Amino acid sequence: MKDTVGNPLHLKSVNHISLVCRSAEESMDFYQNVLGFFPIRRPGSFDFDGAWLFGYGIGIHLLEAEDPENLPRKKEINPKDNHISFQCESMGAVEKKLKEMEIDYVRATVEEGGIQVDQLFFHDPDGFMIEICNCDSLPVIPLVGEVARSCSRVNLQMMQNQQQIHNMVQQL
Repeated sequence: MKDTVGNPLHLKSVNHISLVCRSAEESMDFYQNVLGFFPIRRPGSFDFDGAWLFGYGIGIHLLEAEDPENLPRKKEINPKDNHISFQCESMGAVEKKLKEMEIDYVRATVEEGGIQVDQLFFHDPDGFMIEICNCDSLPVIPLVGEVARSCSRVNLQMMQNQQQIHNMVQQL
């Protein structure tokens, strides 16, 4: 029972995210040419348009909207909105490439304990937000023994996950 407390569903990893898009072709172009994903085989039994891509250990499943004109359009880039984040090797190279491709973006910076994390946020063709960061410079520090910073189920889950990481490290 103990080994299921931190992972009750016995999860292993993130497999894919699904994104509803206006045009699978346009979104495929973006995810291939901007982010470096590559197309993979999609089951032929699907009765709707879409595409599957893979990269960096995660799949992106594009689902073409039945009524693309009624999909809401996001114009403002808001770092506090839903997004997927990717770590990069060089923030300068990413920013240079985004400028070359004329992709609008917003910069943000997070600082913790003297460590600075740089972030760039931009949208895919349908307004789903992408973050590129150097977040790996910020250490993952378990909250074991610390009081959670806010009262939420999310923090409780984070604490349980961090406790599981702590237990795994102890076993090594």
